[in-house]
Amino acid sequence: MTRLTAAARGTAARIDAATPAHRDRAVDALRAFAVAGVVLGHWLVTALVADGRTLRAASPLQHLPWLAPVSWAFQTLAVFFLVGGHVATRSYASARERGVPYRRWLHARLARLFGPVVAVLGLWTVVTLTLLLSDAEYATVRTLVKLALSPMWFLLVFAALTAATPLVARLHPLWPLAVVLHVDVLRFGFGAPDGLGWLNLAAGWLVPYTLGAAWTRGELESRRPGWVLLGGGTAATAALVAWAGYPAAMVGVPGAEVSNLNPPTLAAVTFGLAQCGLALLLRDRLRRAMRRPLAWAAVALVNLSAMTVFLWHQTALMATTAALLPAGPLPGLHTVPDGLGWAAARLPWLIVFALALAVCGAAFRTWEQGGGRRRRARPSRVVRAHRPMTERTPHV
Repeated sequence: MTRLTAAARGTAARIDAATPAHRDRAVDALRAFAVAGVVLGHWLVTALVADGRTLRAASPLQHLPWLAPVSWAFQTLAVFFLVGGHVATRSYASARERGVPYRRWLHARLARLFGPVVAVLGLWTVVTLTLLLSDAEYATVRTLVKLALSPMWFLLVFAALTAATPLVARLHPLWPLAVVLHVDVLRFGFGAPDGLGWLNLAAGWLVPYTLGAAWTRGELESRRPGWVLLGGGTAATAALVAWAGYPAAMVGVPGAEVSNLNPPTLAAVTFGLAQCGLALLLRDRLRRAMRRPLAWAAVALVNLSAMTVFLWHQTALMATTAALLPAGPLPGLHTVPDGLGWAAARLPWLIVFALALAVCGAAFRTWEQGGGRRRRARPSRVVRAHRPMTERTPHV
């Protein structure tokens, strides 16, 4: 153990020493936090229940709605878009200064974003065909494929906003927020078709994305904007849930009449504003915390494989659940999430899911590093400066 500790400290010290002094480590820490929040949130509120030969999706929030505050801690997508908008606008400004054309800049960013997707789509195409040919229940196949590919919607929205960066770089966040407000008023107040809500898929996530652009412009450097966003977003969300009938859960709940996330509602957006405010207020503390080599090494390594973790965490959950079906039904894995006993039994399974995800990461991380082409490892990739045209650390 002593040798392992010494080796870990030595590696952390090398990563720390190789990190450029001007790198804003708070950006990486916020990104790592967002990745961890999404992964843990899905693992905690997504259950695959064995019903004969069929696996169906369920959530403890269906049976225990008073656990909705759990979703507040793990629904961190607004932080994704805040950091993404900040990094993309800074990247584009840097590219313009260096004379890099827009097309080349966009190609480089989207290649890093979608390179790892090829492996996910390839594997699940094979798995889907195999299950269908083996006479598996269609409902089971549909459930598994939907869960496996659910992270893709995020990538499509993020890619669209990235492509629009030159147009939205100076857009005030109040404009997309106004769109979300009017869409919800029309949907819930005047009975407009539910399909109108999908306008919020772009407008809703454009709000934190444009806040990231304002961060790049230096408009959010003082603590006052952070407190305004945190206080205003919290108050607005509480009012919408308490008096306007919005769901308290900030994630999708199977069977629920209204979801705050699919598509995003005004409550989800105001909740995201509060999250962004908290993230901005924590920047200085995170910068101080990231001066510790071990903490910084952990964050740097999460960022190095952020796309792999994001794309494969649902596959890790499903692979574990399916592989142990013959031994089931196992509490917290195959059973109905209808009580605190399930929640207590679920916690140890998080370790198993993490091990399965580590296997996926070892197998497919090369797709994130270079589109599936194996290259000699470069330790400096973990800590390379924010140079958007050359770095490999994903900015999502």
